[in-house]
Amino acid sequence: MAAGTEATAAGGLTGEIQVEAYRRLFPLGFLERHIRESVRPDARRPDGARPTTVALGAVSSAHGSALVRLGDTAMLASIKLEVMSPSSEAPDEGSVAVEFHMPPICSPLVRPGRPAEVASVICKTLENILMSSGMLNLKELCLISGKDSWLAYLDVYCLNADGSLFDAALISAVAAFIHLEIPLVSVGDDGRVFTVGGNEGKTKYELVNIVKRNLTFTNIPFSLTCALHKDSVLVDPTAEEESIIETSVTVVLDSSDQIVSIQKPGGAVTSMATIKECISLAKDRRRKLREILMDSVEAMEAYQTD
Repeated sequence: MAAGTEATAAGGLTGEIQVEAYRRLFPLGFLERHIRESVRPDARRPDGARPTTVALGAVSSAHGSALVRLGDTAMLASIKLEVMSPSSEAPDEGSVAVEFHMPPICSPLVRPGRPAEVASVICKTLENILMSSGMLNLKELCLISGKDSWLAYLDVYCLNADGSLFDAALISAVAAFIHLEIPLVSVGDDGRVFTVGGNEGKTKYELVNIVKRNLTFTNIPFSLTCALHKDSVLVDPTAEEESIIETSVTVVLDSSDQIVSIQKPGGAVTSMATIKECISLAKDRRRKLREILMDSVEAMEAYQTD
């Protein structure tokens, strides 16, 4: 009996080794065999996204921060505010500076001293989406018109890169801005604006803003990346799937399901029917992401109340 059990275990182990060898040697064939059964290597359906979590306030030293996990992809976004002089073209507006970081620890494909090419693309796209979506009202970052305003430094760090990096980066950036709290500031005798610490009620200087506050949002952008292979649409692809499938589409929608952006970085020609399917899937995903984000806000508020 023991011998039979050992033989079964050995056979199972051999089978696992053979499957893994086939997966590495013939990755496309391995993926296609799964797709034919309407299942993916990680057991998801083609239209299924990975589990997503949002934790607000992950960085205590930042004015706003969020840690997001999208499957095994992890993003940390933090915002630091600094007082600056506004431009003459927009004297009553603040500004936002975006940086996206991919340190070598996030992926074996990222080498020390060699910035990943995708990092600059994600950084530029992220900045464009945050501005063009109408999520941020830069007038809310104004302190004294024509004299002082806030410059928000948004840094997004990829802690683990396992696919759909832009989706995770956008969620973390949005969550960090939602968590952002504008600090109290006063004007000193020299006319310079400075932030007020914990003794704000005891300051001898008049406060510019009476209470700490959060920003207001009307249109919050959410995105969904779909990998396209023949007639199949794979939602929220992993790094393994992205390395196999060359064609992908990223759809960005706002709170009203209006299209903010559709990006297709190369790959095969895609039919309009497939694009419409991606948009439909993005609408479903937007609603779920909004629920996740609102749940994280409620969890933070409940924690602060306790």
